[in-house]
Order: sequence, then C-alpha cells, then structure tokens
Amino acid sequence: MDDPLILVGTSDGIRALGSDLPTMPAGKRVDHVVATGSGVWAIIDGSTLWFDPGAGPGSPLAQLDGARANCVMVAGERTMVGASEASLFELADGALRRLESFDATPGRDDWYTPWGGPPDVRSMAAGAGGELYVNVHVGGVVRSTDGGNSWVDTMDIHADVHEVIADPAHPGSAFAATARGLAETTDAGAEWTFSTHGLHAPYCRAVAVTEDHVFLSASAGSSGRQAALYRRRREGGAFEKCGAGLPEWFSTNLNTFCLAADHGLVVAGDEDGTVFRSTDQGTTWGIAAQGLPGVRCLAIVTR
Repeated sequence: MDDPLILVGTSDGIRALGSDLPTMPAGKRVDHVVATGSGVWAIIDGSTLWFDPGAGPGSPLAQLDGARANCVMVAGERTMVGASEASLFELADGALRRLESFDATPGRDDWYTPWGGPPDVRSMAAGAGGELYVNVHVGGVVRSTDGGNSWVDTMDIHADVHEVIADPAHPGSAFAATARGLAETTDAGAEWTFSTHGLHAPYCRAVAVTEDHVFLSASAGSSGRQAALYRRRREGGAFEKCGAGLPEWFSTNLNTFCLAADHGLVVAGDEDGTVFRSTDQGTTWGIAAQGLPGVRCLAIVTR
C-alpha cells in the first residue's frame, strides 16, 4: 500500500502533499475537503460543491445560491451540505435542495451567535451506526437516527461546539471540540461527557481520533491566544500537550477542519501555511509543508 496522501485545502486551491498532482482547483478558496471511497469532495468559495472521483482535476457538481456553503458530509449514497443560517441541503438530481426536516428541529429558535448574527451549520459527521451529527454554531450537536427524516438537539447549545466527528470504528461514538473542552458520547448523543483535564485552557476548535488517541486543539479563546495541540488516550485520562517538533504555541487557533488523523498518521495545519505531520500518533512531529497559502482544511486519502 502506498503512503497516505495528505490533501491541504487552502485559500488558493487544494495541494496534494506527496504527489505531483497540480493545485486543484487553482485560484479558488477551499472551505472544506473530505476524502471518501468514492473520491474527494470539497466546498469551494462558499458556494460550489466540487467532486474528484480519481486523480484530478475534478469538477463542480452543484451550486448553492442564497446561502453560504460551509461543509459537506457523505453518508452512504447521500451527500449533504451544511450552510449559513443553520440550513442543510442534499444533493439530488444535480442540485442542492433544502432539507426541510432540519428546519423543523425542536429548539431551533434558540440557536444564536455571540455577535447577534444567524447561526451556521459548522461541521457534520456520519456515524458508524448510521447516525448523523450536525454541529450548529451556536446550537449544540443535532442528531438524526432515521436518515435525516427527523432531528433532535443532543447537547446544551451554550457549550459552543466548533467541530463534531464520528468514530469510524465504533457505532454511537462521537467527539466534539467545544468551548468547554472535549465532549464525547458512546450512545449516539443520548449523553455527552466533557473533559478538560490537562488542558491549559478549555476553548477548543478542532478534534481528530486515531486507533489509540484523541487529538484536540485548545487555546485561551476565540482570538487564538496560547493555542496548542493536545492528545489523550481514547479510554480517558489527562490530556498531554504535543511537542517534539511543534511550536510551543501556535500563532492562531488550529481551526475547525485543520486537524486530521488516519491510523497512526496525524496532520495539523495553521493559518501561516504550515502543515505538521506525525507518523507515531503524536509522539513526534515534523513539517510536511510550509509557505502554503493559509491552511483552511485537511483530509487524508489512504491509497
């Protein structure tokens, strides 16, 4: 098996580290990139759903009008796009159609943002047991267990969730980076527990998981002061700050989508255009790329 391919979504296209593939799509801002068995999906310039089934360069699949596209989720045969004003769309017949069932989520009227604007769908994840998770900022984590026909809010919305991921190996297991530390569930969101033990501050923006560890970015707040990367054993215990090749403090938050993991490989990217890589589950780190346009998202493709 070839080494995994690291896809780096930037303010100027997707860079494929470890490959001679050209930048794709060049000159476009990449807001989110996801690698699946069918290919690579991306949100481009907040409006275009883009797809590459093979080795590039890919092409646009659908355009979102009247809302800003933030993220994409592929769940089996379904592809969904999360957008501004807490809206959810599904790809159908070459178009993105609003999912009205999400608009009917109980408690939706309580969703908000600290600055007074409308809330967003910020991240999404498909669980190994078929459950779907949608992170509303600010609105907690909303879950569906019936394929998106109905939704319930599973968490105190004031936890201020910035990213939700599902554990690919364990049905019902999911993690969220929140302003209150790491949130985790083993029962598909029926109950969440929060952990900050070992963190220097509880404000967290990104989360990823390997076979043995959970990785979490944390800082002193939304401005990114004293931003650092931590890891913790999956079964619990205290977080430990990752070092050995990383800066003592990052200049800004390691943001949503800027942390990715697959088996023993972990990658982290920052707004300064540097991508850090660990091949030993975060024990030691090296620079995989630097001098890139600002990193906005990462994905790992196993080849």
